[in-house]
Amino acid sequence: IALRYGRFERAHQGTIFLDEIGELTAEAQVKLLRVLQEKEYERVGGSETMRADVRVIAATHRDLQERVRQGRFREDLFFRLDVFPLTIPPLRQLLEDLPQLFQHFVARKCRELNLPTPPPPDADTLSRLQAYDWPGNVRELQNVVERALITSGGGPLRFSDLGRADTRAPAAATAAPAAPSRPPAT
Repeated sequence: IALRYGRFERAHQGTIFLDEIGELTAEAQVKLLRVLQEKEYERVGGSETMRADVRVIAATHRDLQERVRQGRFREDLFFRLDVFPLTIPPLRQLLEDLPQLFQHFVARKCRELNLPTPPPPDADTLSRLQAYDWPGNVRELQNVVERALITSGGGPLRFSDLGRADTRAPAAATAAPAAPSRPPAT
């Protein structure tokens, strides 16, 4: 059986990034708190106590203070993580950055998809992208760009399906509904 090193072990004397920290189960919060406070952990299935000297960068889209008030996030863990908080505004509040982000993701996805030259965007691409609410933030922009590149067939990039996977309640949606891609079933 091969020994597999966990994330904290691999990050020893370095930095570990913990994404979506607000989604941790109560059990995982206890374990993380132990690592942060005592700098100790045990490997899964192991009995030996290991040391972890790591700097933690944690991210979430949740309001952790509200989750603490609701009893869904440990207050002691919150204070351990809240050393130097940075709040990054959602993409819908950074629309002036959207053209550069769009170009960056097009170039990056073209490299990943081995496309020699990026297809041109259609005429109203930037205005359409800037008018959209971006509930999925930058991750959604990345996926929208990738989908447009895959479906372009070498033609212009089109973004007529923005919001097609919008999971918010209808009252919260602010973007115009996307045109259906196929006729509704009867």
